[in-house]
Amino acid sequence: MAKPEPGSDNEATASFGYREVPKADKRGLVRDVFESVAGRYDLMNDLMSAGIHRLWKAALIRLLKPTPSMHLLDVAGGTGDVAQRFRQAGGGRVTVVDLTPEMLSHGRARAVDAGLLDGIDWAAGDAEALPLADRSVDAYSIAFGLRNVTEPETALGEAHRVLRPGGRLAVLEFSPAVLPGLSQVYDLYSFRVLPLLGGLVAGDAGSYRYLAESIRRFPRPEVLAEMIQRQGFAGVRLQAMTGGIAALHSGWRV
Repeated sequence: MAKPEPGSDNEATASFGYREVPKADKRGLVRDVFESVAGRYDLMNDLMSAGIHRLWKAALIRLLKPTPSMHLLDVAGGTGDVAQRFRQAGGGRVTVVDLTPEMLSHGRARAVDAGLLDGIDWAAGDAEALPLADRSVDAYSIAFGLRNVTEPETALGEAHRVLRPGGRLAVLEFSPAVLPGLSQVYDLYSFRVLPLLGGLVAGDAGSYRYLAESIRRFPRPEVLAEMIQRQGFAGVRLQAMTGGIAALHSGWRV
């Protein structure tokens, strides 16, 4: 077998937590993580954030300003948390795209339990190659999913492609830019408590260790803002939340 040329795609790597893995392998590794934790994902979100993720997602929904005519694409939407909030806030149709079919299965079941039988479409797909037409949605959201994408800038370029002119981008993500006074406690929680919770509640300490590591490897908020601008978005803004633990980025497709 021929050895890959230096700099070729076959030789390129991507971060998977603190490990470097071939880019071609990361997608499958991420899918394995979320297949493993899908059944307890929502419960773990509440436990590991002490419920604060609900406030962050409420801020995302306020940013989007849902209307009945608005079509939202929620990428890495998994169990449908953002989709449900959007519909309950008066938003129109939602298309949820997630890499992991097991997460989508839980999302459908949760929507049925909430009485949301119409208005949400579910599709297995890749953030880097969305199964939607150009200029086909009014808003795009991705909550705590961009850091799991192999090529985040490619995913942001796809967001730009599928948004109609005047469409809104909202990116909610954990941030490595935690305030100094919180950093030691946050590190202790992330690398000691979180994997322990993952093992006890979800039966998978390793996946939650990866999730903690992936936050530390993700770009700082100001760097992510520059990435969003490079993909053609205008009016890019960022809002740090809860001492810098999370950040909400937004922009417009012009």
